[in-house]
Amino acid sequence: MLATSVNHLTRRFGSFTAVNGISFEVPEGQVFGFLGPNGSGKTTTIRMLLGLLQPSDGTATVLGQDISRAGNELREQLGYMSQKFSLYRDLTVVENLRFFGKGYGLSNATLRQRIEEVIGITGLQGQENTPTKNLSGGWAQRLALSAAILHKPQLIFLDEPTAGVDPIQRRAFWGLLYDLARTDVTIFVTTHYMDEAEHCENLAFIYFGDIIARGAPHDIVESTLPEHVLAIETRDPVQTLHAIRNLKQGGVLDADGVSLFGAEVHVNIQDPDLAKSVLAQNGIDMQRTYAARPSLEDAFIALVDRVDTK
Repeated sequence: MLATSVNHLTRRFGSFTAVNGISFEVPEGQVFGFLGPNGSGKTTTIRMLLGLLQPSDGTATVLGQDISRAGNELREQLGYMSQKFSLYRDLTVVENLRFFGKGYGLSNATLRQRIEEVIGITGLQGQENTPTKNLSGGWAQRLALSAAILHKPQLIFLDEPTAGVDPIQRRAFWGLLYDLARTDVTIFVTTHYMDEAEHCENLAFIYFGDIIARGAPHDIVESTLPEHVLAIETRDPVQTLHAIRNLKQGGVLDADGVSLFGAEVHVNIQDPDLAKSVLAQNGIDMQRTYAARPSLEDAFIALVDRVDTK
């Protein structure tokens, strides 16, 4: 069964095309990642799937219902956590949940039970009476997730949920998402963090309105980078990166993407030995080189590079 099916979905704002005829599917009960840099159309796509924005062209179904005709019955089955924190900062944790719960039609004993349950699910015990404005980024994130799942939605849209949160809190938050997925909830999450995307069961890469890859993370890597990745340790990674890109752009080096990876420079290349020889002949600083396993980030850089050089 499919939680979401998108077919040639398009959204234009005047002469600007924000989403350009994209197609993908989200199976039920999965953690699906919608990956792309800021401004690529991720939020616009979510707003269309939620029925908040009408498509210019194309179709989509969410939980089996056409988004162009769906009403409140569908929205009651959906949860949404926006990129910008949207709860009331002057209310406490419990007061926020009570307010949103009533908006979902919950009341009395049912509402009290659900508040207790989501506080347990998201680990907010001990924070119930804390004013929301006093919560750290990680706790506020948990509260926003609590509000999104309060009414037991079948499908949850999370738009950049860990933006601005430290790595430890991000990891803990993803643990919560997988706990939810094990209860047959489908999770649609947008992100630009590659390490988060690798934890998704399926992905769609969107790049300035176009889908440039779809599939499981390891399948995308294998299909995108059948060649090798030459990892280069150097004294000045940024300077080395620019120097190698100049060689690539000048046709001296035939590479399928050059990027920073931590303190290293990664070069996607068919023949690493030939590449090392070319780089050495052109004075590139290489303190140490080795063959690295291609990562999702390497694949994304290669895909973007192919699009940008067309």
